[in-house]
Amino acid sequence: MKANIEETDLKRVVIIGGGFGGLKLAKSLSKKDFQVVLIDRNNYHQFQPLFYQVATAGLEPSAIAFPFRKAFQGEKHMHIRITEVNSVNTKENYINTGIGRINYDFLVLAIGADTNFFGNQKIMAHAMPMKSVSEALGIRNKILENYELAIGTEDKEEQKALMNIVVVGGGPTGVEVSGTMAEMKKHILPKDYPELNFDYMQVSLVESSPRVLNSMSDIASKKATQYLQKLGVHIRTGISVKDYDGRTVTLADGSIINSRMLVWAAGVTGNKLEGIPAEALAPKNRIKVDAYSKAEGTDNIYAIGDIAMMVEEKYPNGHPQVAQPAIQQAELLAKNLLNKIHNKPLTPFHYKDLGSMATVGKNLAVVDLPNFKFQGFFAWLVWMFIHLMSIVGIKNRLMIFINWVWNYITYDQSLRLIIRPKDRKN
Repeated sequence: MKANIEETDLKRVVIIGGGFGGLKLAKSLSKKDFQVVLIDRNNYHQFQPLFYQVATAGLEPSAIAFPFRKAFQGEKHMHIRITEVNSVNTKENYINTGIGRINYDFLVLAIGADTNFFGNQKIMAHAMPMKSVSEALGIRNKILENYELAIGTEDKEEQKALMNIVVVGGGPTGVEVSGTMAEMKKHILPKDYPELNFDYMQVSLVESSPRVLNSMSDIASKKATQYLQKLGVHIRTGISVKDYDGRTVTLADGSIINSRMLVWAAGVTGNKLEGIPAEALAPKNRIKVDAYSKAEGTDNIYAIGDIAMMVEEKYPNGHPQVAQPAIQQAELLAKNLLNKIHNKPLTPFHYKDLGSMATVGKNLAVVDLPNFKFQGFFAWLVWMFIHLMSIVGIKNRLMIFINWVWNYITYDQSLRLIIRPKDRKN
């Protein structure tokens, strides 16, 4: 198998990763004076903020994914290759991939971040992460499979363990998963499984910092806590998870929670790529970049988004690892690359914080804007509108809107399907 990318007189920009930053950069450059090569292990863009809705049966995976090739139909100088990138040769300006060598004039790393298990191998082996559509679908399968198993056992303690759900990490993802599962406990699961006693089911949220939504305002954190408690979520803050063997969650104070389902949303670490200069590597596998997104110790390698460690006075530890920094960095890098090949001045990057938000349940959300903070029903409407408009593809927006309207009217996520590959025996 070969890359089969034609050589032209245009400067070639190779972008690794089709997340928020990579896709935005590719779109911005595809009509400019460049040959653009977008590389990803999947053939689609994933809308990460709604992974939790796939995990909790609210949306189909296809509703939050969009094929790269459809996004770039008719773009003459745009090339898409679906493969793994194994390493980069910074001296000879090429990358090694599963389909062969690909040369570059400019290389942009938008490889994002993966789940951080903080070195705990047992937790890694048994917990369920949620950093991809496939992992979100795996969580959905596991939850539903556990309830099917719970029906088949008369052991009450085993039933409780199968029905209990523990979520680790009190950021937006953890809060959203916990709130949705608590609503499912109240409105949906008892109708599907009338044989089970849902007094046994406990949704627990464990966060090592003193409060949930630690990156948001105090009022957002307090309101989210109130909303979760009202929904019946058991919140444990200021304590970490020490161990998990697939059956028992052990907390740092020695207390335990019996659960067959642990959703791990407790942190991220950058994806690694062999060949990046040692001086460019920062803690948690991030890549140190300057104000123009150029990686330290390189002349033509750039990093944007979650993988990039760009220090500003307001952000001494780098920008938040969320969508907006990636999108803004991509927009400016596209302009700077164009200016660079035309020998024009470059513009340094400064992050503009547009705010943050999280939804907790039906009619419940918290929103922090730079000069305005609000919660409740209006915040929930704003959350829905922003996320709906951010989805790639008109069809996807329509599918999601219809699902949300149906869920709102009926309180019923209708996608409770266990979908798994068929076992093939030789």
